[in-house]
Amino acid sequence: MPLILASTSPIRLHLLAQAGVEVLALAPQIDEETVKHGHDGDASSLASYLAKAKALSLDRPSDWIIGSDSTVTVDGRLFSKPGDRAEAARHLGQFSGKQMILSSAVALARDGVIEWSHIDRATLNVRTLSPGFIDSYLDEEWPDVAYCVGVFRMEGRGATLFDSVEGSHFTILGLPLLPLLGGLREKGIMAA
Repeated sequence: MPLILASTSPIRLHLLAQAGVEVLALAPQIDEETVKHGHDGDASSLASYLAKAKALSLDRPSDWIIGSDSTVTVDGRLFSKPGDRAEAARHLGQFSGKQMILSSAVALARDGVIEWSHIDRATLNVRTLSPGFIDSYLDEEWPDVAYCVGVFRMEGRGATLFDSVEGSHFTILGLPLLPLLGGLREKGIMAA
């Protein structure tokens, strides 16, 4: 039976491939902004809600579907993906010298039912970023970071934004991979 990744994220697909998990990646059939506006809860529960909505959004009877999403908060404010480079620069300026909380969630669905889910959090301490650094960073990273809620890719120059990070590297990349692998084993999708 096929395993589906309800995501267009190249890093999530890459992480699964590196772990030997073969998936078919399909775009989830949800409007994330509508889902966000209809959600009443904190950033971690929103990440979980979005991951589950993505997993349930595809009509693939009998297939296992993985949904995943991440949220970023700084000073209690929830940030979305930047709409353009100018907004990305503003976000980075607002992150400068602050603590970023990244919540990543993953869910497994089958036949329209969530069978397993997990939420993980990481804390990233953003160093003080000068306007000149922000411009040069975006010169090199834009538009690749346009799809990243925190305006960074750890697999790119994103590591240069931080003084320190606490949490799983995979969670920071946007997929709690180790718990997901455990969930795949638990459900008999992967060998134990």
